[in-house]
Amino acid sequence: MTPHRFALTVYYEDTDMAGIVYYANYLRYIERARSEIVEEVGVDQNAMRANGIVFAVTRVEADYIGSARLGDRLEVVTTHRAASPVRWTFDQEVQRDGVVIFRAHVVAVAMTTAGKPTRLPAEIRAMGIK
Repeated sequence: MTPHRFALTVYYEDTDMAGIVYYANYLRYIERARSEIVEEVGVDQNAMRANGIVFAVTRVEADYIGSARLGDRLEVVTTHRAASPVRWTFDQEVQRDGVVIFRAHVVAVAMTTAGKPTRLPAEIRAMGIK
């Protein structure tokens, strides 16, 4: 599968007093990229929620490799796959000029609003479970 690419710019609100991106904001950046992927594969999260199904992140492994600064142009590069009937996994990198400065492995699951695991939407399962 071709990696998904999501471009962003570091704004003042993303940084600490030294002008360096605050560590938690990298998680926000990769969340935005995953939200774009959900939309691009044709999943309507509002319709899902109306039917009592939501996505929940159950695991994040993160490596902070470098630092982004105010004004940097970044790109979140993501590969993803349906890892089981209920799990969707993402390998994500935040890059600056092609150099990885943050890397994460994220596991999300489909679940009912009552908290019970349920099958991923058909659009995601159609990508193939490996």
